[in-house]
Amino acid sequence: MAELLVDFITSLDGYGAAEGWPGLWGMGGPEYFAWLGDQPEADYTVLMGANTYRAMSGLAAEGEEGTESLASMPTVVFSRSLTAPLSWPNSSLVAEDAVEAVRGMKDSGTSMRTIGSLALCRSLLKAGLVDRFRVVVFPVINGSTGQERIYDGYPDVRLDLLTSRTFDGRLQLLEYAPTVLTGPPGEQADTDPPGEPGDAVPAGA
Repeated sequence: MAELLVDFITSLDGYGAAEGWPGLWGMGGPEYFAWLGDQPEADYTVLMGANTYRAMSGLAAEGEEGTESLASMPTVVFSRSLTAPLSWPNSSLVAEDAVEAVRGMKDSGTSMRTIGSLALCRSLLKAGLVDRFRVVVFPVINGSTGQERIYDGYPDVRLDLLTSRTFDGRLQLLEYAPTVLTGPPGEQADTDPPGEPGDAVPAGA
């Protein structure tokens, strides 16, 4: 069955990057890079937006560690500003609505994963299309220098833990099954009519 995986790296306080810090906060280690090299979802199609595409293709051109495996995976870039052909290998450009395009890809049996692309991931989650939500938490707090707040604009989401793992004694991988809520959960949720606070949107709907 096709699935959609949203995949983030994050500081403990929910930032995707920080001004003045190196990539991966300078904390990527051999266990983590080995896991990336194993390509746990090597047969999945990678989804990204224009900003992430520009950043990742630039890192790949500079030989950044960890980008080699991504270059071998089929990639779909959602953008109305980029033009084809894209320089990233095995990539295609889609200008249509991302939610409807991804819904159609899932219906056709294509499993997918995201890279970065905060607005894209937020839209796909709100639409109830995300089956698995994965974060690798780096042990830093970027209260002063943080950039790219990951969860701003998200709905309330209940996360059921599927698996966890520690890399290099410091990086924590967490995988969840998400359920999008229309309001805070509570005893009233069981009796609320459809559309009232407490209702849930099943993941992967």
